[in-house]
Amino acid sequence: QFVESDDDEELLFNIPFTGSVKLKGVIVMGEDDGTHPAELRLFRNIPHMSFDDTAKEPEQTFSLSRDPLGELEYPTKIARFSNVYHLSMHFPKNFGAESTKIFYIGLKGEWTEAHRHEVTICNYEASANPADHKLEQITP
Repeated sequence: QFVESDDDEELLFNIPFTGSVKLKGVIVMGEDDGTHPAELRLFRNIPHMSFDDTAKEPEQTFSLSRDPLGELEYPTKIARFSNVYHLSMHFPKNFGAESTKIFYIGLKGEWTEAHRHEVTICNYEASANPADHKLEQITP
């Protein structure tokens, strides 16, 4: 089983995470021919990314080697990928074929539960209202 591009060699994967991920490495497996991707561009925290958004500057770019067995791991810059909740992987070109085939994508890292902070509504007093703070020692 594999994923193959349609009209040209470009592929785009959007991967949402259920928590916060510290991404440490990426593995990409393809065939040992021209359909193997030659470049990988990583974008973080851009939900619903489309091919129009790939003109932006990626967080990191990799020049890939042919790896039909999945033995090569490409290390990421951990400082840039320490708090990822959505990962977009753009494969802009391959080794010369009309389409790109990918058999496996492996992600190495650490997952932690997302801390989604809800909106907190607070009321602050500019000065204390004595009627709100009765003490039994002073007022029986």
